[in-house]
Amino acid sequence: MSTVTPSRYVAEYETIAPTLPGQTLSWLQQLRRDALAKFSVQGFPTPREEEWRYTNVSAIEKKLFAPSATLSTSPVDKDWLKSFQPEDAWSAVLVNGHFSAEHSLLDGLPEGVLIMSMADALVETQNLASLLENHLCRTVTNAEHSLVAFNTAWFTDGVFVHVPAKQVLAKPIQLLNIVTEADAMATTRNVIIVDEMAEAQVIETFAGMDIARDGVYAASQSGTGAANAYLTAAVTEVFVEACAYLTLYKMQCESEKAYHFGGTYIKQAQDARFTHHNFAFGGLLARCDIHTDLDMASECELNGLYLGVKRQHLDNHTRINHTKPHAISREMYKGVLDDRARGVFQGRVIVAENAQKTDSQMNNRNLLLSNEAEADTKPQLEIYADDVKCGHGVTVGQLDQKSIFYLQSRCVDEETARNMLTFAFANEMVDKIKIKSLHDKVLEQVLARFPQEGVDKEWL
Repeated sequence: MSTVTPSRYVAEYETIAPTLPGQTLSWLQQLRRDALAKFSVQGFPTPREEEWRYTNVSAIEKKLFAPSATLSTSPVDKDWLKSFQPEDAWSAVLVNGHFSAEHSLLDGLPEGVLIMSMADALVETQNLASLLENHLCRTVTNAEHSLVAFNTAWFTDGVFVHVPAKQVLAKPIQLLNIVTEADAMATTRNVIIVDEMAEAQVIETFAGMDIARDGVYAASQSGTGAANAYLTAAVTEVFVEACAYLTLYKMQCESEKAYHFGGTYIKQAQDARFTHHNFAFGGLLARCDIHTDLDMASECELNGLYLGVKRQHLDNHTRINHTKPHAISREMYKGVLDDRARGVFQGRVIVAENAQKTDSQMNNRNLLLSNEAEADTKPQLEIYADDVKCGHGVTVGQLDQKSIFYLQSRCVDEETARNMLTFAFANEMVDKIKIKSLHDKVLEQVLARFPQEGVDKEWL
């Protein structure tokens, strides 16, 4: 049993429970009760658990963050909000864990496409409620770990996205999560369903805002988010049906004192294609889970970039489960760590006994910019089939002195040479973004975190 007791959160649960969505749905209430029971026994994950051996979340218990029962009436800086909304995209905005129709941009949706509040979807019609009953907690269960159970019990809202069969969306869909209050707890549950032969792009964005003395919210001048401590606990369940294609982007630039857990759990049907781009920049402590199950001849690509400065702790945990033959997976994660930051990468590929002809490659590259930065990397291959092609590679190191010398020999000073090589290392992952407006926003976040002397944005 965990040494971190959940009693404080469990004691507070009865206060918030009556305000949680889905009170009239017996199946959802049972899910919540089961989740609460599991969390009551296990508490928050601890480093004694193998999947959490590098990450200690005990500070979350000590702080006792409080979920909001309703949508906050506090003002939101619309200019700041707009700075996170890509051009030419539908945007569903969640403020402190609640869907905000006022700030969302959802006009002009194609017929049959649904983007709506999870709380509304649960009570909209019997058909929608039944659809959610068949999908909620189907890609991940409370047995995964106790933070998933925590989210299942506490989630206050979320976004439901349904793209019908053969629909190819011309614009991306953004799920923009912002926190405007100190000590808040934003617990959201999203469900994304992309039906047969459909195609879509979804962007998950997480950001925080500062609270000025006069009570007016304003963006942090550093560009790294708010200076307030809060907790984000978000779970997104994704279903990519036969011959469908979904590209999912995640940009996490929370407050520098925030705690973030984001779990993305995917089920891919036969011949489905799924691509994920994960950019982890913010948070004092941030954990990201990306787990996908591949069916017959499905394809999966996972890309990631994590940038850590000061005392940040950024943990990325991926699992690719090949359950059927002829599936293909590719994974590339890069980390850049400065000061006393710590980056964690745990990548696991599982090939089932009957998943013959599997083709899987996994790579993790880490660049340490200071002697006190730390990178922990743990690639794993579990192969139970005998006709497969699988491999992995890992590197942890500093900038190549020969490359620095080469640039110096071309009249580039040493500091500029180091900056150029650092940005070039990170920019390989940024260049994989196919949405121009999102590419520019991610690039701004990268440039804000490291010295820019000698680096021209136009080069990148």
